[in-house]
Amino acid sequence: MNPRLERLHAYPFERLARLKAGVTPPAELTHIAMSIGEPQHAPPAFVLETLRRHLDRLGSYPATAGLPELRGACARWLERRFSLPAQSVNADTMVLPVNGTREALFAFVQAVVDDRGEPLVLMPNPFYQIYEGAALLAGAQPYLLDTTATTLYTPDLDAVPESVWQRCEVLFLCSPGNPTGTVLSQAYLQRALALANRHDFVIAADECYTELYLDEGSPPPGLLQACLAAGHDRFQRCVVFHSLSKRSSVPGLRSGFVAGDPEIMGRFLLYRTYHGSAMPVPTQLASIVAWEDDAHAGENRRLYHEKFERVLPILTPVMQVERPAGAFYLWPDIGGDDERFTRELFGSKNITVLPGSYLARASTAAGSTRGAGTPGNPGAGRVRISLVASVAECVEAAERIKDFVQGQ
Repeated sequence: MNPRLERLHAYPFERLARLKAGVTPPAELTHIAMSIGEPQHAPPAFVLETLRRHLDRLGSYPATAGLPELRGACARWLERRFSLPAQSVNADTMVLPVNGTREALFAFVQAVVDDRGEPLVLMPNPFYQIYEGAALLAGAQPYLLDTTATTLYTPDLDAVPESVWQRCEVLFLCSPGNPTGTVLSQAYLQRALALANRHDFVIAADECYTELYLDEGSPPPGLLQACLAAGHDRFQRCVVFHSLSKRSSVPGLRSGFVAGDPEIMGRFLLYRTYHGSAMPVPTQLASIVAWEDDAHAGENRRLYHEKFERVLPILTPVMQVERPAGAFYLWPDIGGDDERFTRELFGSKNITVLPGSYLARASTAAGSTRGAGTPGNPGAGRVRISLVASVAECVEAAERIKDFVQGQ
């Protein structure tokens, strides 16, 4: 077996299942799951109808590069969403469909990292666990950049030593962030670009929450926007990851795309050709109509707006919680042991949240390097609450959490 498998940590939801084991919640309370970021809104009917209408296309092998029409729909969406010049995204050389960003993020690191030296993959801490697992299995060390209130929940790039940048091969950025919901500014992205140019590393921007934001007048900027503003007309050293899971509430469709630097994309396509991960044609056709329509994404976003508007007035009197700029998570400071809070909340109110410490790492651990920040696990003492259930369920959950905190 690959010895690098021994370096992987238990996945957060495995740990959560163990934490809840043996606890019996009240039978009279319906369970409300708020631990996993799995959208529960109804999928767009026109996307499902397109998928059904083309099921006969399952009789042929799909091409790894995907249909030209899908690459074109993705490229035009990027230009429309991020105000890029027309035809600035070359659909033939800069876009590659993928079966969701999870597998793409993992595969990308395997294709990019050169393990002959002592490579580092830099990432925010807390982080989406795929970043860490991908780095470890590629033979790199994760270098963790704490995102706390002190750093305004953004990785402090200026605190990274020069020696670390010299070993960096990939910098992961996530905006809006998971779990903090923080949006990175265009100035911040341009600062990261300047570092990438100086030290010759790749920026991998996880933008799967970019369509979920609370200020309708100020959508989160994207890395490709920052590239063009900096004069990088071919998105040098940059790739972005996008998904329909959050935007269109179709997590089971497993549809997304990667776009950016054509030289990097060409090598990534070569890797994926052998990886054997082509998207089924019916999925591609359903994805085309999803990327071409913006109205349903706006309605999806409106539902999340309503949840924040309804839930926060219930929770803010009893815990330290703020309205995020994006995504659909709350990241409250519960003022104590996050594992105990999670276990006891489940036992008394039949609600599942995720301990914040499960999404982060503390101090120096095997296969990881401590980045800038205060010693300790930056997720400790917090929980991640996913507002993915219906509005009514989220309100009910908030009332139960309030009662729990107040000891009722």
